[in-house]
Amino acid sequence: QVQLVESGGGLVQAGGSLRLSCAASGLTFGNYYMAWYRQSPGKERELVAFISSGRMPNYADSVKGRFTISRDNAKNTVSLQMNSLNPEDTAVYYCAASRYSDLRSKYWGQGTQVTVSS
Repeated sequence: QVQLVESGGGLVQAGGSLRLSCAASGLTFGNYYMAWYRQSPGKERELVAFISSGRMPNYADSVKGRFTISRDNAKNTVSLQMNSLNPEDTAVYYCAASRYSDLRSKYWGQGTQVTVSS
């Protein structure tokens, strides 16, 4: 049974930083692309960043230069370092795992709330 458990969300002031982590179990971690998505109220869930098993990262334009995705294949974890946060980053952040580079057929975590106050 695949489990993805996020942690690290919270409340932060604009300009601040947060680090999200996702612990994966029940899968061969190195075979999966790992991704972070987010969803704000009234909006569709959007891809924030993803990383291949070879640690090649990709980012949404809205977070380039501010967010950094990384993974530890030995610990089965993926992290998202978020800097220079602004209120538009407020959302529930979800960890996801997919065997495919187009991120189809994903497993999802339960999500963690990030709130950025102005």
